[in-house]
Amino acid sequence: MTSDAEIQTALPAFASGNVAVITGGASGIGLAAAKRFAAMGMKTVLADLGGVRLDQARQAVAAIAGDDAVLPIPTDVSKADEVDRLAELTHDAFGAVSVLMNNAGVGNNPGKPWQNRDAWKRLLDINFWGVVHGVESFTPRMLAAGKPGLIINTGSKQGITTPPGNLAYNVSKAGVKTFTEGLAHALRNEPGAKVSAHLLIPGFTYTGLTEGATEKPAGAWTGEQVIDFMLASLKPGDFYILCPDNEVTRPTDEKRMAWAIGDIIENRPALSRWHPDHKDAFAAFMDG
Repeated sequence: MTSDAEIQTALPAFASGNVAVITGGASGIGLAAAKRFAAMGMKTVLADLGGVRLDQARQAVAAIAGDDAVLPIPTDVSKADEVDRLAELTHDAFGAVSVLMNNAGVGNNPGKPWQNRDAWKRLLDINFWGVVHGVESFTPRMLAAGKPGLIINTGSKQGITTPPGNLAYNVSKAGVKTFTEGLAHALRNEPGAKVSAHLLIPGFTYTGLTEGATEKPAGAWTGEQVIDFMLASLKPGDFYILCPDNEVTRPTDEKRMAWAIGDIIENRPALSRWHPDHKDAFAAFMDG
């Protein structure tokens, strides 16, 4: 198991005393990240909608790091002015940010492409624009600080293989993937920049987005497992953090992703994996 000291040596942004901001920090992967960062000695800022859940998250993180090392800030990431306020309050309280984790997201399914425009907009405003707002509000200060920094955006395999079921969610996470790839390129080409961008791609994870589940399904990972994997596997120069789970291995993920891009190369129907004419070919590909 990778020790905290090894992680902090390889990735000094996680050094004790540094500051981490986590959106969606009151539950799921976000809260798991906050607890883990706090255990590494970092000061943590929890950004989430205000209320009991955020208060409880603050108490849980403070029990690890102490009251002075955790700051809860009620924030609706879909609103740029609230994320700007988050950045201002963070800087005033703790100074320069070393780790920004744009993790807030919702999974409520607004339905078909021609239905529920307002619900589609709300999901995209949180899942996609919330990430953009975080980057806009924090990146200039992170660059100006001249310190090693990480921007970690939470994507999804559904933004890569785009399975039927929740098209709006897939669109939002495909946008996060593309945006984060472009962000990484822009940061690489910024003179003197010590800040890098990374895409966290969880597997099946039991969080507040797990529809219809009142307890963790056997195939799912916990948020804690996702964060432990992220910290143990992320190396300097890495970009994609592709997580397995208790049902799906990395080789399976790789084949599914290869098939998805093959739809373009082979000129197959869109989402051919779920097309009746290609069902057998996909099964043979996965078995091969």
